Amino acid sequence: MSSEFYAKLRKHLNNIHTWPSVYLFKFIIPDEPTRLTQVQQLFGEEASLDYTKSRKGNYISVSGKEVMFSADEVINRYKKAQTIEGVIML
Repeated sequence: MSSEFYAKLRKHLNNIHTWPSVYLFKFIIPDEPTRLTQVQQLFGEEASLDYTKSRKGNYISVSGKEVMFSADEVINRYKKAQTIEGVIML
């Protein structure tokens, strides 16, 4: 994703959140243990994670709530998630 995209996202996040704030991340990944572990490692111990398998069981939706202290912290998390093969960020 481009730096322009992240600049717009930063502006949007700062307009709708007062930091620190609980932020909800949503990812969809192939149902593979390695991918799930990689997504889980994006979050700290204090995060609340929920998992939902797709109807056919090919994918897992991961929702994670965690306190973020700035828009840049959220963006950095998305940048890390981008490195996971097959991840879809919502």
